[in-house]
Amino acid sequence: MHEETATMLSAFDIAALLVVASALLGWFNHHFIKLPHVIGLTVMGALAAIGLMVADALIPGVTLYDQVTEVLQQMNFTETLLQGMLSFLLFAGALHVDLDRLKTAWLPVLLLSTVGVMISTVLVGAATWGVGSMLGLSFAPIWYFVFGALIAPTDPVSVLGVLREENVPQSLQSAVAGESLFNDGVGIVVFIILLGAAVSGNEFSLSEGARLFAIEAGGGILVGLVAGYFGYRALAGMDEYTLEVLITLAIVMGGYALCSQLHISGPLAMAVAGLLIGNQGVTYAMSDVTRDYVIKFWELVDELLNSVLFLLIGLEMIVLTITGEVLLFGLIAIPLTLIARAIGIFVSTKTIPAARLQDKGAGRVLWWGGLRGGISVALALSLPPGETRDFILAGTFAAVLFSVLVQRATLGMLIDKLKDGKAPAVEGDGSSTAPSIH
Repeated sequence: MHEETATMLSAFDIAALLVVASALLGWFNHHFIKLPHVIGLTVMGALAAIGLMVADALIPGVTLYDQVTEVLQQMNFTETLLQGMLSFLLFAGALHVDLDRLKTAWLPVLLLSTVGVMISTVLVGAATWGVGSMLGLSFAPIWYFVFGALIAPTDPVSVLGVLREENVPQSLQSAVAGESLFNDGVGIVVFIILLGAAVSGNEFSLSEGARLFAIEAGGGILVGLVAGYFGYRALAGMDEYTLEVLITLAIVMGGYALCSQLHISGPLAMAVAGLLIGNQGVTYAMSDVTRDYVIKFWELVDELLNSVLFLLIGLEMIVLTITGEVLLFGLIAIPLTLIARAIGIFVSTKTIPAARLQDKGAGRVLWWGGLRGGISVALALSLPPGETRDFILAGTFAAVLFSVLVQRATLGMLIDKLKDGKAPAVEGDGSSTAPSIH
């Protein structure tokens, strides 16, 4: 009993280990490997996991592998990620979305983040169910749709950097950012509803799922509007950057805690609150000094949390039970998610004339630029332990690694191929001309 208690780490100890590991590996990558930050952390986390396994196998008395495995198993990902990190990630992402530009593409963004997410969830769930049946897997069919829901959200952080570098029109950048922001919130709501049914073992009812979705999503949007409004009023009444940064923290932590108590969608609430603060608050309620501090503070929070999550992608290889079936499931998940994403985009932006995006080639950029990232990883890591979790983690890691290592690396080349001629200058970029996507 004494030895078991002695090995238990506090939440602070675990957080400290992850931050220190992220910093050390990030420093090593910056100076020697020179990969993009999150890619470098993912690769080095995987290499570290493999190194620990090899060291344990070859060197007698080395137990680092067992110690790291124990630390990872001690983490309560459901509490840490779903109840904490996601609120910060979504608020930080929403701060950078231009609401005025988003309004011009509101219908395709709405359809992509709702209809597109639902289509992707159903298609990936049905396809992986078929794969699981062929592999002889015994877990309940609803778990495949849980995987479909968690892999549907996209991460705008990496792709927006590429779009800015390629001087892509701001309208397309706003559509990508807006879709990613809201499909995160919608995907998480769908994931929570499906996961609840999967864990309880109750038969999933479409009508009950729709009712829960309406309550969670509607309630989250309402709380986000209220929190954002009161936050804006508080920010407008002062000019003290330290206190104003604290107010934005209070909006996120207090608003998310309230949503948890009310059993409504905290992620959607934080997305809406972030939009209000990032547009009304930044424009009308902050001085230049405060604006600079607030934006940079949340950029650092976003970078830190994404660093930890992508490091965990690599390290979690340690606790995966890798079999031939698990590996095959992960590899098959890559084309399935790409195909489902393509169909979701086509249905959302081509079937209704008013929802068509004006930038030619936008559909292909949205498809190949629909990177999976920290949100999907966070949701996968929050699953209860067991064989089901191993398969879903393998599918998630494979899709995320492919999107980060392949899609992000080749997105610029795709955009270059789509460029044809010159278009008017992108507003606010200071250049005289900007390529049009065709």
